[in-house]
Amino acid sequence: MAEIVNLRRVRKAKARHAKAVVAQANRAEHGVSKSAHELAKKRAEIEARDVEGRKLDKDR
Repeated sequence: MAEIVNLRRVRKAKARHAKAVVAQANRAEHGVSKSAHELAKKRAEIEARDVEGRKLDKDR
């Protein structure tokens, strides 16, 4: 005898899989690697710290 299948679940699972494939392709095409993202964050922190250190005091 054949296995009973809920067609709604199969349809939704197929749609989720299709979306996951498209999302993976978009991440590969448009995404930034984790190491590049962390490097940019560290550089921004260093730059902000340097700018803060060079500010003149308003009390003078």
